[in-house]
Amino acid sequence: MYNTRPLLVNSDFPAISRKSLEILQINLGYLCNLSCVHCHVNAGPKRTELMSEDTLAQVLAFAEAAKIHTLDLTGGAPEMHPQFQSLVRAARDRGIKVIDRCNLTILEEPAYAGFAEFLAEQQVEIVASLPCYLQENVDKQRGKGVFQDSLAVLQRLNGLGYGQPDSSLQLNLVFNPQEAVLPPDQHNLELAYKQHLHQHYGIVFNRLFAIANMPIQRFGSMLVSQGRFEEYLSLLRDSFRAENLAGLMCLNTISIDWQGYVYDCDFNQMLAMPLVADKPRPHIRELNAAALHGADIATAAHCYGCTAGQGSSCGGALGAQG
Repeated sequence: MYNTRPLLVNSDFPAISRKSLEILQINLGYLCNLSCVHCHVNAGPKRTELMSEDTLAQVLAFAEAAKIHTLDLTGGAPEMHPQFQSLVRAARDRGIKVIDRCNLTILEEPAYAGFAEFLAEQQVEIVASLPCYLQENVDKQRGKGVFQDSLAVLQRLNGLGYGQPDSSLQLNLVFNPQEAVLPPDQHNLELAYKQHLHQHYGIVFNRLFAIANMPIQRFGSMLVSQGRFEEYLSLLRDSFRAENLAGLMCLNTISIDWQGYVYDCDFNQMLAMPLVADKPRPHIRELNAAALHGADIATAAHCYGCTAGQGSSCGGALGAQG
């Protein structure tokens, strides 16, 4: 796996600073039942990194003390962590909203029977990856059979109330481009997704999040091998929109890796970029939430991926149009 960090660190990205902390994005580990070409985490079935029970307890203690309103669970496939259900219950018992970033297919695995019902019972918001509404494109990016498994899970989630207009159970889908291009207009793409999935499969959902691919980890390595890394980075830089800076998720979110170390965002985590340059990375057990307010956010050239065109975050477009 090619380390693209040296190609990104010399950057003229504008300085940004943190606002009040509201969200913890927690990477429970790199274990996943899929190995997707666009994955910025390089997750897969052979990865063994998983957050320990001690670190999970430290995360919960920090969330409660800092009055965090949302835990955003990611991976890998976060559901594959053996303490996933315990963590969700503990967070919900504390009145904390939980987001599960789900690849859908994991809920078709026999070992995870009943997980869909558990998510509904706990009122967990599901953010589900479905990089296209066409089978050929999804299976090309994620593997043969993934599209049909994803449809089956979406239909089951709909049956539990997810995505239904009269339900509080939120089901949002995620689009990633197939190639080294910016996502298309999110609003129009959402309309196309909704029309196609409902017309052909009876599937409904709440929102579509169009997320740009980052030039790091597996996707970054692919760009380097194809000789297209600088071309894609130039596209991101040339498409920069200053209007998107105010909506960046790193302003009110921190990312915690499977060992409990803290970063400004999930992408910085994958690049091993600490909160403060040239200082040891802080651990969640020693973090002071109040001290984060107003602190500078570590940036590099990949940050243009969040500010290009309509903008991109884990919650989709930021509002500006390219």
